[in-house]
Amino acid sequence: MFNTNYSHMEDYRRREDLVYQSTVRLPEVRISDNGPYECHVGIYDRATREKVVLASGNIFLTVMSPPLSISVVAADTPAPFSRYQAQNFTLTCIVSGGKPAPTVYFKRDGELIEVIPWAQPSSGGKQVATMRDPRGPQPLISRELDETKLQKSLSLLDFDERPARLFTEDPMRGYTPRAPRYEPSPATEIIPETVVSREFPRWVQSSDPLYYFRHTHIPLSDGTIEVRAMITWTLSPQLDNEALFSCEVKHPALSMPMQAEVTLEAPKGPKLIMTPTRAKVGDTVRIVVQGFQNEVFPEPLFTWTRVGGRLLDGSAEHDGKELILERVPPELNGSMYRCTAQNPLGSTDTHTRLIVFGKSAASYRYKKRQLP
Repeated sequence: MFNTNYSHMEDYRRREDLVYQSTVRLPEVRISDNGPYECHVGIYDRATREKVVLASGNIFLTVMSPPLSISVVAADTPAPFSRYQAQNFTLTCIVSGGKPAPTVYFKRDGELIEVIPWAQPSSGGKQVATMRDPRGPQPLISRELDETKLQKSLSLLDFDERPARLFTEDPMRGYTPRAPRYEPSPATEIIPETVVSREFPRWVQSSDPLYYFRHTHIPLSDGTIEVRAMITWTLSPQLDNEALFSCEVKHPALSMPMQAEVTLEAPKGPKLIMTPTRAKVGDTVRIVVQGFQNEVFPEPLFTWTRVGGRLLDGSAEHDGKELILERVPPELNGSMYRCTAQNPLGSTDTHTRLIVFGKSAASYRYKKRQLP
């Protein structure tokens, strides 16, 4: 803060014209500097030292802050998703650090998405999201007579030209174990057997999807605002797979919009890693999904099953990115495990075979009986 004053004394017959200036400088403006500022001026009589005139002025300083981060996530994932039933899918754009609240909008493949507001007041006064099609109910078209149906899809045939298991089916239902056509090599074997579900669902949208939009503003402790914008639509795997969605943000403190984008993709080509590579009887074996051949979005759900039997703990399946087999017995030698990775756009099955080195099962049981 600094003060300056000066006077004009050219004409002694005039009253002195005193100019007084006080300046306050904020070298690095922060969000907390936002608000009203006042300047108070008092003039005093030199003889009596009494206040003669008191004046004041005020101004409101508005401090803007551009958004610091922007991201797009899928709501409620990973979660089971049936491709044989029309279901809703929601993308959420999270924008933090802005003041005032930014304007958020979505694009698909570079084109602005026309959205429908998605909220109506409930009896309790709260906002409850609802989805209504202003065009009325749209019938779902059956694809039973389509040439892409399951019976004509060669991609769904396994090595014996039998229909492969779809990820929506029970992995243990209708399975008949068959003897392998080859002998396993004397090492832990990763079988390059990946079945990608390419079938179309039995429903298809008869028109362009309707996108329902809603957003919330969340005040943060530093004075900025977090905006969560969401679009929800009826997902169509055959249309939305590999679709590019982007969230863009406009703000008065930005010279150009901020953007975050994601591409919806089903999982392809997962790679399984088994440790140790040479498992022995009694070892703890871990089978982990290391990654995919593509960038998968949204995050897939992983389900493990043992082909032709139950898992080591007796369960039919296990969820998670990792399968742990503790103290493997010799009976598991040659067993095959299936990892199914699925997201709302599709699924893929990858198999690996466990080779256990050590005593045979009969010798192992005989040795246990000989122990005191």
